[in-house]
Amino acid sequence: MRIPRPKLNYANVIATIALFIALGGAAVAAGLPKKSVGPQQLKPGAVTTKALHRKAVTAGKIAPKAVTAGKLGANAVLPGNLGNGIITTEKLSDQAVNAAKIKNGAVTTNKLNNGAVTTAKLGDAAVTAVKLADGSVTVAKLGTGVIGQLQGKLEAGQTLRGTFDLGGETKLARQGITFQFPLVNPPAAPETNVLAADGSTAACPGLKGGGAQTPEAASGQLCVYLKSQGGSPTLGFDPETVSRLGFGLQAKFTAVEEGNRVFGYWAVTAP
Repeated sequence: MRIPRPKLNYANVIATIALFIALGGAAVAAGLPKKSVGPQQLKPGAVTTKALHRKAVTAGKIAPKAVTAGKLGANAVLPGNLGNGIITTEKLSDQAVNAAKIKNGAVTTNKLNNGAVTTAKLGDAAVTAVKLADGSVTVAKLGTGVIGQLQGKLEAGQTLRGTFDLGGETKLARQGITFQFPLVNPPAAPETNVLAADGSTAACPGLKGGGAQTPEAASGQLCVYLKSQGGSPTLGFDPETVSRLGFGLQAKFTAVEEGNRVFGYWAVTAP
């Protein structure tokens, strides 16, 4: 009895070869030691974007400093690729952000925290008239002291200060002084508010600051501090000239002398 044998044909041969290749490839892959394939075994361009599954590369899989500026292509990082809070002050190096790197409209008022921009952070001429939009500076945005000065008066509690210097070859010397900003009402100016440089009272707390050159005055008071003199003068207010706009001083000397002089400081605080 003869046993029938299958006849070889093209399809059978191709199927057999494919089976051996498949089994051989799996055997080769199964025979690779763990971690035997690393960066040195990969050809340039072997790993492409298409070859990576979605979420294959995450923050937890990237070593510190693995991604540098030289490894990023143009437009690799865009605003839409960055999550909220991903860029913080601590992550920016000095000069990382400068004017040339900020596009127009990137920084707006609603993107700035309160106190983000202070005087100390502004360079000279950083704010000019041409850089201010119409309506950007309003009365509501100015402090009360600035408003008062713009309106032509000294606000309550604010102090004006200045110096006086009068004398000459005469027995009586006078000087009129005008306040830079007028008061709402005339200040109190009794003779007890004329003090020596080291003097002080409740109404006139004395000369303060470095070098004792900052005269002080209590609310509603006009104070004068005599710093230096020659010719033994008697210094006092000219009562008829004290007003909300200024005051007058008069110095009486014992004789007509070349060295007649009296110099000092004054201060007035709006009530």
